[in-house]
Amino acid sequence: MALKLDINGKTYQVDVEVDMPLLWVLRDELAMTSVKYGCGIAQCGACTVYIDGQPVRSCAIAASQVEGAITTIEDRSNTTLKIVQQAWIEHQVAQCGYCQSGQIMAAAALLDINPSPSNQDIDAYMSANLCRCGTYPRIRQAIKVAASKLADESI
Repeated sequence: MALKLDINGKTYQVDVEVDMPLLWVLRDELAMTSVKYGCGIAQCGACTVYIDGQPVRSCAIAASQVEGAITTIEDRSNTTLKIVQQAWIEHQVAQCGYCQSGQIMAAAALLDINPSPSNQDIDAYMSANLCRCGTYPRIRQAIKVAASKLADESI
């Protein structure tokens, strides 16, 4: 099936099976390997992307079902994503790093809906994304720092 996908502001054409998950289109057809395969059942969050600004598990949606703009961690125009990525680096969040693109996408989505989250808010929202290395305290700290930097930018 021939598809046109809007990804990070650019249009891509792919010819794939109708039921091919978006994850595999991004990774295998378009070489966007920051989107990770973790579980294949939408439980871990490693494959998180945005579709029209909403976080979606790309392993659980067929590319042919996508209607709207897709954003991956490579999108350089998203200010929240850039600030969260900077906070991740500053606080050395990643250990193995495998889940981190999904973690960063989820953290940016959280800050878009709650610009000043409490520790409880962060824990509740981020619990849907798994980190096998257990860097949750650093994830929480990086989100707090990113929230503060975003607040400073909006002044």
